[in-house]
Amino acid sequence: MAKRTKSALKANRQNIKHREHNRQMRSKLRTALKAIRSSLDAKDLSGAKSALNKTVSIVDKMAGKGIIHRNTAGRYKSRLSARFAKASA
Repeated sequence: MAKRTKSALKANRQNIKHREHNRQMRSKLRTALKAIRSSLDAKDLSGAKSALNKTVSIVDKMAGKGIIHRNTAGRYKSRLSARFAKASA
């Protein structure tokens, strides 16, 4: 528990809200990554193309907000696009 000063209590409330928000966003990201991987495994290229665009957008938003590191975002996008190119070739 935070110290009992007003600022510490407010900071603790904010931390709880931010942590929950970040957890939801990371969960959304993981779900999107699973969706595109399953589309690629099923050879559904049209579904994978739309999922790739959505996923790249989500990854960029996460990196911009600091939820994931920008190098991690780049790695995700690179691996997904390479996997998509391999599946479509």
